[in-house]
Amino acid sequence: MEIRNIQTQSPFTTKDGSTIRSILDRANAPVANQSLAEATLPAGAATDRHYHKTSEEFYFLLDGHGEMEIDGQTRHVGPGDAILIPPGAWHQIRAIEPLRFLCCCAPPYSHDDTFIA
Repeated sequence: MEIRNIQTQSPFTTKDGSTIRSILDRANAPVANQSLAEATLPAGAATDRHYHKTSEEFYFLLDGHGEMEIDGQTRHVGPGDAILIPPGAWHQIRAIEPLRFLCCCAPPYSHDDTFIA
């Protein structure tokens, strides 16, 4: 049985500029096919526009409001919104107010699979 508490995970900055704390991924558990992390962005900040060649992502917003852009389409997002980001889709999230969201990647997140515009 693998159980990890988010409070024991150290935050780090991803290649796209967001700060995340891995909840379960290859770095802290015997994960093979997915990863789960908590991401935060301060008000006014945004990730770098990027895509993942192989990873499909889900964002699930916990706190705050922002704007999500995927392949040129932009929508306002807030708590309770779940966002599908297909592999190969250019995307960026911008925080209107501080954002906290879960990010699930399958296969697991990798800097090597992140391509910046």
